[in-house]
Amino acid sequence: MAVSALNVAAPVPKPSLHQTFKSKPISAFRSIASSSSHSRVSEVPLALESKSSTKKRIFDMGLGLLAASIVFSAPLDANATRIEYYATVAEPSCELNFAPSGLGFCDVSVGTGPEAPLGELVNIHYTARFADGTVFDSSYKRARPLTMRIGVGKVIKGLDQGILGGEGVPPMLVGGKRKLQIPPELAYGPEPAGCFSGDCNIPANATLVYDINFIGLYK
Repeated sequence: MAVSALNVAAPVPKPSLHQTFKSKPISAFRSIASSSSHSRVSEVPLALESKSSTKKRIFDMGLGLLAASIVFSAPLDANATRIEYYATVAEPSCELNFAPSGLGFCDVSVGTGPEAPLGELVNIHYTARFADGTVFDSSYKRARPLTMRIGVGKVIKGLDQGILGGEGVPPMLVGGKRKLQIPPELAYGPEPAGCFSGDCNIPANATLVYDINFIGLYK
């Protein structure tokens, strides 16, 4: 080994006071280290220098890649943050009105477009919560609106009535935003829903709160 070669080197006799020394060129040290162990010892500083420069190049390349990833990922991160915001923050509060069916509703903003025709496909964005404010579903987290057929029993009764209108509830207009408080009898009733392998997303007799954004008619 390189260290042992240094340890077993023969001692050098002490020179007399009158002896003179001549400095040897660097190439002389390389010629002295003819054995493999001495060669490794003499090349340690060069190897360290080579490793140091290699590490520096790798570090510089890493900084460049990091900077590039920040530049290219910024729009995606901003978009993801915006989606998460809309998926977890409720629309501004409004005073609920209640239909005879028990459906609570209020308009955050009234749309200026057409009504949803019975049986037609519509696009909506929504965030669904339990009564305590816990989010259990959101189209914003999927980054695309939900397309559904309105008024023909394809969704829970509270959504049909809350968007299409009827029984004291005005129809939503395209561009409008509405908050719905849906009692269990207009939602999933006494049975849990969204179950998979014994775990259910929605418990029995749950009151649901929906923030609806009526994007438009499906084309």
